[in-house]
Amino acid sequence: MAAEAARALVGAPFRLHGRDPATGLDCVGVAAVALGRAAPRDYAVRTGDADRAATWIAAAGLARVAEGRPGDVVLMRTGPGQLHLGVLTASGMVHADAALRRVVERPGPPAWPVLGCFRGE
Repeated sequence: MAAEAARALVGAPFRLHGRDPATGLDCVGVAAVALGRAAPRDYAVRTGDADRAATWIAAAGLARVAEGRPGDVVLMRTGPGQLHLGVLTASGMVHADAALRRVVERPGPPAWPVLGCFRGE
């Protein structure tokens, strides 16, 4: 399950556009590795285009769902022009934390506005 795969990434270093837990992951890398999917590499660090992000997520084979559950990818707006992904777990969310420079599990509901939840088939 994706939630357990995401939890296994906790402690991996943060690296922008990172796709390998040994060398570093960003939020897109965490979601891709946890779900076993390919990830885009041609995205800007700053973007407020949630529709474009949702299109990339759908292209990876994930479907938008009304309510998230453990293992789902959550798309959030963390600030103006800044989107972020996490993988929901039973107790919170796993995500790549740029400030802490590593992948972490944050307890409780996402701290940022949720723009959508997506589930792999």
